[in-house]
Formats: sequence, structure tokens, C-alpha cells
Amino acid sequence: MLDFPKWKTWSMWATVLLCLLLALPNALAPSTLALIPDGLPKSQLPLGLDLRGGSHLMLEATALDVEKAKLESLEDTVRGELRSAEGGAIAITDLSLNRGRLTFTVTDLARLDQAISLLNKATAPLGVGNAREVEINRGSVPGQVIVTPTASGIAAAIDGAMAQAVEVIRKRIDELGTREPTIVRQGKTRIVVQVPGLQDPEALKALLGKTAKLEFKLVDTAADPEEVAQGRAPPGSQILTSQEGGQVVVKRRAIITGDQLVDSQVSTDQNGAPAVSFRFDSTGGRRFAQATTENVGKPFAIILDGMVISAPNINEPILGGSGIIMGNYTVQSANELAILLRSGKLPVELKVVEERTVGPDLGADSIKAGIIASIVAVLAVAGLMIMTYGRFGVYSVIALAINVLMILGIMSAAGFTLTLPGIAGMVLTIGAAVDANVLINERIREEQRKGRGVIASVETGFKEASRTIWDANSLNIIVAIIMFLFGSGPIKGFAVVLSIGIATSVFTAVTIVRWMVARWLTNARPATLSI
Repeated sequence: MLDFPKWKTWSMWATVLLCLLLALPNALAPSTLALIPDGLPKSQLPLGLDLRGGSHLMLEATALDVEKAKLESLEDTVRGELRSAEGGAIAITDLSLNRGRLTFTVTDLARLDQAISLLNKATAPLGVGNAREVEINRGSVPGQVIVTPTASGIAAAIDGAMAQAVEVIRKRIDELGTREPTIVRQGKTRIVVQVPGLQDPEALKALLGKTAKLEFKLVDTAADPEEVAQGRAPPGSQILTSQEGGQVVVKRRAIITGDQLVDSQVSTDQNGAPAVSFRFDSTGGRRFAQATTENVGKPFAIILDGMVISAPNINEPILGGSGIIMGNYTVQSANELAILLRSGKLPVELKVVEERTVGPDLGADSIKAGIIASIVAVLAVAGLMIMTYGRFGVYSVIALAINVLMILGIMSAAGFTLTLPGIAGMVLTIGAAVDANVLINERIREEQRKGRGVIASVETGFKEASRTIWDANSLNIIVAIIMFLFGSGPIKGFAVVLSIGIATSVFTAVTIVRWMVARWLTNARPATLSI
């Protein structure tokens, strides 16, 4: 009991000191933090939406949109595979998307089996049992092929689209320069977005609600204006609305898409008005150069989310792999478009199904209430422990104070966000932190009643109670981990603080209190023990 090696003492207090240094920046003003040299701890505990205020959005994707996008992707796969078939391109007709499936007819019946084989290879199994992405069957018409996405394929497409959407949303919010956003999936088709400190949900909705699908398509100059006025486009073309008013007929096939973009920035046009410049990667640059070279003198449309934002003429080949989008932009709208293009397009349209804004005043009230609750909890527990256990109660209170500071230090260093449920977890930890000391002290009392001496009572009390402490807190840690893995935002915040608090409370109760008691017994050598 009294044997506490120096290495153990030094490592224990070094751990405590490190946690205190990590917690210290939370007590400093921003101006003071700026004076701290790089390399030293200066991370403050980030506050969650309910404490700092900010915007909360719940976005939802429609499964039908994902299915539609899947069919459009299959159309590109079919065209690409059959065009590059061994022995020359396989000609097809009557390609259409209808009733959740893709159909086409192979004109050369002798190559029908080759076409089906190519598509079977291009749409490999999903890797779950024998499930396949699509089913490929022959139709009732000679040469007809029917490609139908399977339920497993659609489920995999939805999962992939939502995972990609989360990353695109994260990039867009990071471009705003906001701190500590929370972006999590909820269910199969929903995403929860919380941005602390952002008080303008409309700007956030405008940024996240746009798909940002950028396409470059040739304008169909041969379209009959009378047919277009009646809403009928020529085969292989489509009618789109122009941002400047009116309608534009464009080819369905895009000559290039925004997937090859590597950068976009706010710039100015020849008149000094705000515009957006863009740059393709090497592959996109070659395709753009080839397309503009082959279509000099023809107009092409720049399309964003199905709307034509510009339709200039190709006066000469564009060989540099870059260009500029001009329109009636302000600096703000041009910056928003540049952010959208840089972050990439959403794989599926997301609609806002829930929104709310938490004001900073409400967050300040929550912080004040949390601080008051924590102070009351600390004082009540400290008073009760000192009245009940005397000197040993004082040691418990010292360990409790160290415990709270260690929690703050660890959370600050790890970048965990403190939420209102997190404060509740901290208050609960304060109450539960002395449980270990109560177990130890009561076991020491019990050993004294058995007639043991001072040293024997203390040593047996710590030794026997430690087993119960480890067992009880191991179970609590398991529960906290389960809450973190399967819970959502607030529950995760509670679980994080609770698990950290359990670990630090065991450390302070079993190690630090034991060290303080050992030092007192070594120096004082009491004949009796008052506890």
C-alpha cells in the first residue's frame, strides 16, 4: 500500500499535468490564445449547436430519384460497352427508359449473345451472396434486351449515393469556413446537418439543396421552332429552360460533364463583371478540346441542374482545358457557384424536410444553466463526502476536481464537441465519480470493524474495492460504447462524455487518491484511523 515507485508517481502526475495544460485554453480569451506559440496546446472545447447556436437541417433523398439516376448510368454503360465491343460496335435501336427498366434492340441478331455477355461482365455481382446489380433478359421482340435493376442493386445504389452525398455536403460546408459541422446519415435516405455558429439557414439551404450537376451540350440548331413551342423536341434532343428566359433545345448526350472539373474560382469577364472560371483535369481537357475543335461555329450550352445558364458560340477550339461561365452574377452568387462546382455534384437531389435555428441567446442560457448545475453538483457532492469521510472525503474532492479538468482536457485535445446532453453526462459523471471512493471508504470501515490495523485496513480496502470498481465501470463503458455506436447526435455526445468520465474517475479514485493516502500514512503514521 505504501510502496509507490517514483516512476509511477511521476507518470501519474505527468498525465494529470498534461490534461490540465490541454484544458487551460478553455479559460483563455481568443486574444490570449493567439499569443501562444505553435506546438503548444491551444485548442478550445468546441460547443455544439444547442450551446453555441446555429442551423439544423434534415435532408432527404427520394429513392425514385436514385433509381432514375441508376437507369441513366446503365444507359451510359450500355452505350459504352456496345460501342467498344470486340469486332466493331454493336448497333442498337429503340433504346428507352421506361417503367424502371432499360430496353433496346440489337439490330444484328447474330451479335445478340455477344451484347448480353458484355453487359453481364460490365454489371458484376455485388459481392453479397449471388446478388447481382441488374437482371438482363431477352424481350418478346427479336433482338430486344431488357435491363432491370434488382432490389439489391437499387439498395446498393442508394447506400452509395447517400455516402457520396455526405462527402459532397461536407466539402461544401468546409468551403464556407464554418467550424465543427455535424453531418450524419439518419436511416437510409436522410442526412442531418448541424452547423454551429451559422445563423442563416436560407444560405445553407441554398448551398446544400443544389445538385450542382454541370453539363456541356451542343445546341440543336436544326430543331423546328413550332415543334419546340408545342413542347416536342427532335429525337436525341431535349428542351431546357434558359436562365435568361425562353427555351433552348440541346442534344441529350453531353460532350463533357462537371465530373472532370478540378477547380473553379471567382473571376471577371471582359467587362469586369463577376464570373466563374473553371479548369478540367487532363482527361477532361482533352475531351473539351476535341469537342470544341469538331464543333467550331456551333453554339453549345452550359447547363447547371437542368437549366441553361449560358449558350455561347464556339468561335475557336478551346485547347487550354479551362473556360469561364458568364452571366448576371454578383460576387456572392459567383462565389456560391464556384463552391458548388469545386465540391462536385450531388449524386441525388436532396430536399429539406426539417429545419430549425438555435439563437446564440438560447445557447448562452443553456451554458449558464449547465455551469450552475455543475457547480451545484460539485458543491453538494464535496460537502457530503467531507462530512461523511473527513480527511478521506477531502482526498475524494481533490480527485473529483482533477477528474473534471481531465475530462475537459481530453475532450479539447480530441476535438469532441460539447453539447447540452454532454453537460448532462458531465454532471452525471461528477455524481458517479465518487462512487469508487465510497466503495473504498466503506470497505476500509468494514476492515476496521473486523479489528485490522490502520495500514492493513487501508490496503485491504483499496485492494478489495478495486475489483468491484473495475467490474462496475467496465459494464458502464460497454453501455456507453453501445450508445455511441447506435445512437444519434445528442446520444453520442452523452456517451462520449460518460465514457471519458468513467475512465478518468477510475484513474483518479484508484490511483490518485491511493497516492495521497499513502503519502499521508507514510508521513503521519497515525495509530488510529478516523473515517
